[in-house]
Amino acid sequence: MNPPALVLEHVSRHFGGLKAVDDVSLTIQPCARHALIGPNGAGKTTLFNVISGELPATGGQISLFGEDVTRLAPHQRAARGIARTFQITKLFPNMTVIENMLLACEALDRRKLVMFRAVSSYADLNQRAAALVEQFGLSGRTHEVARNLSYGEQRKLEVALSLAGRPRLLLLDEPMAGLSAGESTSMHAMLEQLDPAIAVLLIEHDMDIAFAFAERVTVLHQGRMLTEGHKDEVSANLGVQQIYLGMGAAE
Repeated sequence: MNPPALVLEHVSRHFGGLKAVDDVSLTIQPCARHALIGPNGAGKTTLFNVISGELPATGGQISLFGEDVTRLAPHQRAARGIARTFQITKLFPNMTVIENMLLACEALDRRKLVMFRAVSSYADLNQRAAALVEQFGLSGRTHEVARNLSYGEQRKLEVALSLAGRPRLLLLDEPMAGLSAGESTSMHAMLEQLDPAIAVLLIEHDMDIAFAFAERVTVLHQGRMLTEGHKDEVSANLGVQQIYLGMGAAE
């Protein structure tokens, strides 16, 4: 049996006296579609930063595909199959769409160390980059500088970049944030077409999208895990309704 894609065991991240993430244990199985929800300030993005290595854990253990990565740097975790997006889009704004994609495709490839040959000369990397650009509906913008893309197009490009290294675990931090209704629907459709072999952990503010995408849902509140389970169970949980949705106990 394959090991879980991700295991968090009593993971915490404290900033002085602030417990941004507090004793969180979570398991993401291979091929899973899992949503992480909670009110603003619940610790969701901080938890992503700890999982990806952007922030060190104050306590606990993090395992990727059966390997302890708690003390590994972000690039070392990426080499083991994890990729992520950010709430604030991180692109090379002065480079074109295809140049951004080629750099991402090269990032985990040993050929990036070859300094005397342009990355654009590698046919397989070019094919990979072009395929991802097309998959995310950006073929008509291939040679457009990234800063000139609409916000929705930039979000699509960032998700495409996260797939360039063929990750086995993908962390998506509110990929629909700031999108129009039409752009959000388009992004959701693209996420539904992701390779089913990739385990996906999604932070999403829009409850309808989160529950439509994921089979299992984890709810964070004030840095702690409130509940976790099948989306139907979580949706019906009174504590979730009271704390996350702001409903009264009588409702």
